[in-house]
Amino acid sequence: MDVTTNGEVSFWYADMGGVPGYRQPLPGDISVDVCIVGAGFTGLWTAYYLKEAEPGLSIAIVEKEFAGFGASGRNGGWCSGEFGWSRQKYLSSGTRAGVIEFERQLRSTVDEVKRVTEAEGIDCDFRLTDCLTFAQTPAQMARLQEDYEAAMSWQVPTTRLELIGGAEAAARIRVPDAQGALVRHHVARVQPAKLVRGLAEAVERRGVAIYEQTTVTGIAKGRVTTNRGRVTAHRIIRATEGFTHGIPGNERQWLPMNSAIVVTEPLPDDLWREIGWEDHQLLADASHAYCYAQRTRGNRIAMGGRGVPYRFGSKTDTRGQTQPETIEKLKDILYRMLPQTRGLRLDHAWCGVLGVPRDWCATAGMDPQTGIGWAGGYVGLGVSTSNFSGQTLADLVLDRQTERTVLPWVNRRPRKWEVEPFRWLGVHGMYWLYHRADRNEAAGGGKTTSRLASWANRLTGR
Repeated sequence: MDVTTNGEVSFWYADMGGVPGYRQPLPGDISVDVCIVGAGFTGLWTAYYLKEAEPGLSIAIVEKEFAGFGASGRNGGWCSGEFGWSRQKYLSSGTRAGVIEFERQLRSTVDEVKRVTEAEGIDCDFRLTDCLTFAQTPAQMARLQEDYEAAMSWQVPTTRLELIGGAEAAARIRVPDAQGALVRHHVARVQPAKLVRGLAEAVERRGVAIYEQTTVTGIAKGRVTTNRGRVTAHRIIRATEGFTHGIPGNERQWLPMNSAIVVTEPLPDDLWREIGWEDHQLLADASHAYCYAQRTRGNRIAMGGRGVPYRFGSKTDTRGQTQPETIEKLKDILYRMLPQTRGLRLDHAWCGVLGVPRDWCATAGMDPQTGIGWAGGYVGLGVSTSNFSGQTLADLVLDRQTERTVLPWVNRRPRKWEVEPFRWLGVHGMYWLYHRADRNEAAGGGKTTSRLASWANRLTGR
């Protein structure tokens, strides 16, 4: 295993000087207006907008580890304002106009995150840029063309998306065998641990209490029970995303999908010129297995992908430590996308979990009978979507009818995941088919998507 550090939550914390110390745990039984379970992006943004709307609210956040321990402090740092998977799926809970409006509002989160970080003095390496999704085979290019045409048919503004050919794509970043790229404009790169820690400090300044080292053992109407005491609250928000399965009664709600990242040593200027990656664009590919990358503030490459996608029984990692097999897969992806990096040292590898609903569509909602709200299922697009969750949940907690509360993702409840071993077999079967499809497309030179990928999508409802 050729990597300097494995785990220790993530490189993003090493970049900040190390994993932070803990805040105090819940001191015993308390009563507040709102209790939020989980001190990641979703919970913190919710607290932020609640305090912005009603400064007098008493709010407590309870967190098993420390603020930003989960995906919020481990992700790839894409603030994309992206929609996720199929727009078509949201038609089951809304109209075409509602889906278009949802996407429009979600795109505005990039500017909203920028506004808050500037207003609160959060230095999170925020940088507006583009995202380039490269095609390295004719089949991948055909899929990008389909995605572009589908977006245009849904009235996504042409200023948001651009489809470019191979020569222009390679001129922006020298990815080999580039057939073209889909360019998403007006996205942002962030250092996610800096953002989540800065946001935690911002809500504390507004009087929100964050209790760490506090394990939630149950959520019911009007109360949250923990190993440190009970929190009584009129409104409760479950903001646990990929860790939702750990709360009794939610074991099959959202599947904890693994994603992992490796970070290189800093690249010298001449290597950046050789790669052509001059403008800090976000980088992805159009393979079925998928990868994502950014050029960090410190001139490193952070390259992420799925690796081993799911652990049996919804088990999660130990403080970000990932398998040697995953590290090797990510090295292969890095060298396939950027062969110029061969020979670079890998300074850090880690993993985390993201929440995947059975229909692969994000949701936010509030049960009016119990007063319990939730948000998550971001499927890897949580940096920006969690901001919109916070805005939406604040409206729902305060019983406000707004342009957000009528969108088709609100109160969406997909069916639960299957029991084991069927969900393990389903997820691993899906990614086995994806990898085979990618190999077949690369070897065959065909212009159409492999049928194996279509079978994989049908298998898990993606």
